[in-house]
Formats: sequence, C-alpha cells, structure tokens
Amino acid sequence: MVRKEELIDELKKNEARIWKRLAKELEKPRRSRREVNISKIERYTKEGEVIVVPGKVLGSGTLRHKVTIAAFSFSKEASEKIKNAGGKIIDLKQLIKENPKGTGVRIIG
Repeated sequence: MVRKEELIDELKKNEARIWKRLAKELEKPRRSRREVNISKIERYTKEGEVIVVPGKVLGSGTLRHKVTIAAFSFSKEASEKIKNAGGKIIDLKQLIKENPKGTGVRIIG
C-alpha cells in the first residue's frame, strides 16, 4: 500500500491538471473524502472507461459493464463486483505511470 503523502507528492509533480486536482482532493481529511458506490459507477460510466475515485469505492449496487477503476481504497465487496463484471482495479500510481497526461480519465465522486 502506498502512503498517502507519497502519492500526493507524486501527483503534484505531474503537469496534468487532473492529477493536481486529485492531489487536492486526497489532501482533505479522511472524513471529507468521497465514497462512491458501485451503483453510481454503473449509472455514470460507459463500457471501457477509465475512472478515478478520490476516496473509497463501496459495494452497494450492481456493475454490468467493464470499467477500469483507480481509487484510494476499495471495499472487499466492491472489488469482487468490479472483477466479476470484467472490470479492472489498478493502483493510482500505476495509472499515473500508464497515463501521465490523464487523457481519457474521469474523476467520479
């Protein structure tokens, strides 16, 4: 698990606005971080999209299409539902390496 401070520093070093915005979201206190249910991801995403949740992904709801999701943390149930739908969970640091400009990445939450 990546430490929050290290992740925020890495996000701030990047030139892309989306990563700077994500760093700002993650700097907030834990109680202010976003929590997003699977049902919201189902409702607001399309097949094959790449999304970032600046907080925790929770397992309430059903996911019926493949999406790639990066978040600060995932509940066990959310992880299972994403994988069962054919989706992919990736680490935030990995997403930054794969897509340094943040092209095609959306923040949900």
